[in-house]
Amino acid sequence: MTSEALLPIEVPLFSAGAPLPHVFADEGRLVIAYLADAPDPSFDGTNPRPVSPLTGNQPVAMLTADPYLAFQFGPPNDEAISGHRLHPLGLRSYEAFEVLHSSWVASLEKANRVHSSHKPELFSGYRHFILTFHDSTLEFIAESFSASLHKGAVLTVLLKSVGHRVP
Repeated sequence: MTSEALLPIEVPLFSAGAPLPHVFADEGRLVIAYLADAPDPSFDGTNPRPVSPLTGNQPVAMLTADPYLAFQFGPPNDEAISGHRLHPLGLRSYEAFEVLHSSWVASLEKANRVHSSHKPELFSGYRHFILTFHDSTLEFIAESFSASLHKGAVLTVLLKSVGHRVP
């Protein structure tokens, strides 16, 4: 098998402070919402404002993978990113990558071989993506994903996107 490699990809930049990533997943769709980086002319570096998932009028990036195959969300954070198995390949905090020749995709294909209708080509179109936030890392496998920008609160934008009524 060819060795894994990282390819930087473009997504809306993460907020430098706390991007507050939120994830919605069902068996077919994965939606990721986070605070995007946007210049704030009122910020002079000395007046930080606390922001929560319900703070409105924020730039919110949304990534949607429909369909997706798998995801994992959690450690490492930016201070422990050097412990991630892909760090020696160039994985860095606050960036997004595609993992080429993913061992994770290969392991899912291998595990599926016990299925009576298994065909290796069913996995050939899947790609492994990784987003490294301030306090967490998100990895997911999908054929592709779309990105969009919104204005609002992270949680409200996410809930509206998945069809939940928000007051």
